[in-house]
Amino acid sequence: MKTKIINTLEMTGLSWMVPVVRLSTGENPREQLSEIMTVIGLPLLAIAAFLFLWAGAASQVKTSLGELPGPSQVWEQTQGLYEEHVAEREKEEAFYERQEERNAKKLAINPDAEIKVREYTGRDTFFDQIWTSLGTVFTGFLIGALIAIPIGVACGLSDKLYGAISPLVQIFKPVSPLAWLPIVTMVVSAVYISDDPMFEKSFITSAITVTLCSLWPTLINTAVAVASIDKDLINVGRVIRLHWVTQVFKIAIPASLPMIFTGLRISLGIGWMVLIAAEMLAQNPGLGKFVWDEFQNGSSDSLGRIMVAVLAIGLIGFLLDWLMLTLQKVLSHDKNAGR
Repeated sequence: MKTKIINTLEMTGLSWMVPVVRLSTGENPREQLSEIMTVIGLPLLAIAAFLFLWAGAASQVKTSLGELPGPSQVWEQTQGLYEEHVAEREKEEAFYERQEERNAKKLAINPDAEIKVREYTGRDTFFDQIWTSLGTVFTGFLIGALIAIPIGVACGLSDKLYGAISPLVQIFKPVSPLAWLPIVTMVVSAVYISDDPMFEKSFITSAITVTLCSLWPTLINTAVAVASIDKDLINVGRVIRLHWVTQVFKIAIPASLPMIFTGLRISLGIGWMVLIAAEMLAQNPGLGKFVWDEFQNGSSDSLGRIMVAVLAIGLIGFLLDWLMLTLQKVLSHDKNAGR
């Protein structure tokens, strides 16, 4: 049972909990306490030191909106944003309840009456913006991965194709999202025309911008990984006359999985940073727009709310990387992946 729990913790990126489990079963207490201090105690001390320095330095920084908010002020704003979210959800629930009551009364009078169901149009809260950004970044990231991995595999298997595509990769890889955004916005506005669109143009624009900026690390890592595969493996596949599709999925991709996931992790991190910048510049819904709106608002609470958003962006970025690392460990059955 203990072994199964430890293996699960290591596979899910929660290896810092392993010494706690070992200690709870009485396994070498002195060694496990030392390990707990290393993997848990030291990070907590570093966080505490950071909060202490932040609290001390914040009060010394004066801005046009007042002092730079410290940890306690940021926590207060976090609570305030949560309360606003709860209040907005209550308004939404009350709106739909009133609508259902009106429609029920109308049908009671006339069963054939035409009823209308209107969508709630209240403002998006901070937490709504988080979900919007997450949906957008995953869409752009997945589209980028679906483009980058096949091209990367093809380039890795063919030196000529890699040589042909390499200059294009080197040209487009360093292009800033701020340069792509105006082009993408104009193209989407010109091409994506519909009276009843499935997706908002702002969503399409942000997702494509994320795709264009995040696919390159995955493409490069995949190409290099496939090209680095032991040629004997590929030759064996050819000798036994495996179909090329079988060679790709049974030999090339499994052997390249660690580097492919490294590329995916880098791509997702880049995509998250790109998205925030794109949302700020284009005023598309999401965390970036929330930060810009608070900056433009200029209230006494704005700095605290911006700091909440900054910490949320960082924490979500950390969780996205942890998610990709965990997925890598599960798919590759390598609990030491990413170390």
